[in-house]
Amino acid sequence: MKRHLISAADLTRDDAVLILDTAEEMARVADRPIKKLPTLRGRTVVNLFFEDSTRTRISFEAAAKRLSADVINFSAKGSSVSKGESLKDTALTLEAMGADAVVIRHGDSGAPHRLATSGWIGGSVVNAGDGTHEHPTQALLDAFTMRRHLTDGAGQDLSGRHITIVGDILHSRVARSNVHLLTTLGAEVTLVAPPTLVPVGVERWPCEVSYDLDAVLTKSDAVMMLRVQRERMNAAFFPTEREYARRYGLDGDRMSRMPDHAIVMHPGPMNRGMEITAEVADSPRCTAVEQVANGVSIRMAVLYLLLGGNEPAVTTTAHPSPATTPDGGAARRPSTRTEESK
Repeated sequence: MKRHLISAADLTRDDAVLILDTAEEMARVADRPIKKLPTLRGRTVVNLFFEDSTRTRISFEAAAKRLSADVINFSAKGSSVSKGESLKDTALTLEAMGADAVVIRHGDSGAPHRLATSGWIGGSVVNAGDGTHEHPTQALLDAFTMRRHLTDGAGQDLSGRHITIVGDILHSRVARSNVHLLTTLGAEVTLVAPPTLVPVGVERWPCEVSYDLDAVLTKSDAVMMLRVQRERMNAAFFPTEREYARRYGLDGDRMSRMPDHAIVMHPGPMNRGMEITAEVADSPRCTAVEQVANGVSIRMAVLYLLLGGNEPAVTTTAHPSPATTPDGGAARRPSTRTEESK
């Protein structure tokens, strides 16, 4: 992997499969009485959040702590940022504190890239969502969830799978990252949305576009419903919520037309009754809660590979054959020796 994770488009197929395979090993830690590895002891991870977040911030915090890293949570509200401090000055402060990795969520598209290329930070930068641009770790946890349900697991990509992403594509960084990553992994992606919620230039994206949800359900292996992001809208993009739900919402009848093996996904939080009904959200076919759990494993894998993947492996128990990195070398596997066994 590269030094930073800014965009899903930066990942090769081998990069992505390595992260997914590493996350499978990290997921095993969750089944242990003590859910902790010593891998990143002595490293400092800063969660730098300029936007409100619950799932993503807690997920990154849990991931870093399970790897024994020191975690600093920085919220823009109530900080010097609210007093006018610039991103540069905030970054220089974090650098002075010895941050090894900065996980940043920002309302401006491009802020993580600016942080990673400015020279202000010496450590790794992980994009936890920037404006309407990208959210690469969300796409990775989505792909991880799909791979567990739709393939044989480790070492596999998503070749030949048909993934449908439905809803507010225009404002969705999740959709953008998923299109990049899923196509890199070999999947065929179709976007479904009202014409007003389809971005300009979408014809250059590596995917198909449809305005008819019913026409694509029968061939979908996974259907991902997106939240309508009212907070980013400054105009009326559809007549009424009821009309949106009728044409683009997923209810029990529509779910019954999907193939038997197909899953329903949602990055959360859900607008129940709008893009998804309670019947579907609470169905065994809906993976929304599973995606949250998988998010911790994926973020553990990302932090490990960025901060610890090139160091000598700690004493380990037996592992499957190591994955191969893009340059052909054997990737280091994280230690599975827990705090309990030290």
